[in-house]
Amino acid sequence: MTTTITSARTDVAHWYLAPPGARSGIGTPDGDGAPIALVAPVKRWLPLGEFATSLEFVTRQGDVLFGDAARAAGTPGGDLLHYRLRGGPGPVVVVHDPTYIKAIMTADESIAPSATHQSPLAPIVGSESVLTSLGERHRQQRALLLPRFHGKAVANYQAAIDRATERGLTGWPVGKPVPLADVAQQITLDIIMSAVFGLPDPRDVSPAEDGMRTAILRMLRLSTTPLATVTQLANARREDPVGLLKLGLSYVDKTVYRVLDERRSSGATGDDILSLLLTATDTDGNPLSDTEIRDELMTLLLAGHETTANTIAWTFERLTRTPGVYRLARRAAMRDDEEYLEALLNESMRVRPVVPNVARHLLAPFDFGGTTVGPDVTALMSILLLHHRDDLYPQPFAFEPERFLGVRINPYELMPFGGGIRRCLGAPLAMAELRTVVGTILRRVELRTHDGPPETPRNRNVTMIPARGGIVVADSISR
Repeated sequence: MTTTITSARTDVAHWYLAPPGARSGIGTPDGDGAPIALVAPVKRWLPLGEFATSLEFVTRQGDVLFGDAARAAGTPGGDLLHYRLRGGPGPVVVVHDPTYIKAIMTADESIAPSATHQSPLAPIVGSESVLTSLGERHRQQRALLLPRFHGKAVANYQAAIDRATERGLTGWPVGKPVPLADVAQQITLDIIMSAVFGLPDPRDVSPAEDGMRTAILRMLRLSTTPLATVTQLANARREDPVGLLKLGLSYVDKTVYRVLDERRSSGATGDDILSLLLTATDTDGNPLSDTEIRDELMTLLLAGHETTANTIAWTFERLTRTPGVYRLARRAAMRDDEEYLEALLNESMRVRPVVPNVARHLLAPFDFGGTTVGPDVTALMSILLLHHRDDLYPQPFAFEPERFLGVRINPYELMPFGGGIRRCLGAPLAMAELRTVVGTILRRVELRTHDGPPETPRNRNVTMIPARGGIVVADSISR
């Protein structure tokens, strides 16, 4: 594996340090300037092999992919990157061409089913989750949950979004560095708990519900430690967690089951998702088991708020380092310019996609422009590389919301929520949260801009988060 490019280049230590005017070298070049070249050496403290490659892939995945994709550009089959990872499902091919991605996403499930059951989240959310299930079971689960995340349901959550955002701004210290991811996590977890448990105000939670909320936040904080990377590798491809992950989840699970027992004992029902799950039945008319309900709740509580929180953190990490765009964004928020704010969010999710990859398991031979791959290969569709192709996004490392103004977005060229029948079912709720939280912060918080280096992206399970949590400093806050 190499991380150098032999053509004329702009040398950078890491992909996220590339200057705004640089090309990625991926896709058809568009515009002047040399592509980036990653010159940071690969530090292999273990013998070269699958484990070392796998550890490198987990710890500095972006650099590995950018380097290999740029090196392979223009060669036969260069839009496909091949790997074999320790603990992985076998051969892995990384795809970043939108035509190929669409072909995989729209293929029949019998040929290219989701590979999420192989993801690092599988032992966390469980085998009964809508995230990890396949085929008919997945369709039934999705049909059950989808109405709670669309249309009128999302509109009904707006009051909870407004309240959670207001609480999030309360107590934000002026003049002190604050990890925005921590603030955003409090906001988005309150929102998803309102949707899941039907709580009009998180301050009205029971001790059991508060205990579950605290346990989940603690688990998220622990997942950013270096030990979590080793734990992730140790649990690769396992349905059931082992080691430290098992220990941590056992505590969280106790808090979840305590909430289930409490809700059943109270007999309370409503329009919330927990009530829906407690009254739902399977195809044979049997109620869902506690394990099934637990897996769905863990998926919704984790995936339903963490990705949104880190998108908020990345948005302001980018804005505070791009003063001109920040001024335009504040002006747009003051004027309720929804079109610009939507473009801002799209650009933020383009340059820093919180979910950088989605995967499918190719069960049959698949043709990619004359190159046949498979069968029994995992296709990893790199959203990160897709979003930085020179032919799709000129100057892909620049932060320019204007590129999304007045354009119709191709869902296979910008896909922060995945795509096809597995597209994130909570995307409408996430966008409603982003519009409100980002817009409110822009209007009411004057953040300090600077020319400091970008925060290092850190891979956590299936997400890419800012390593320091998106540190920002508020110069003033209007209460």
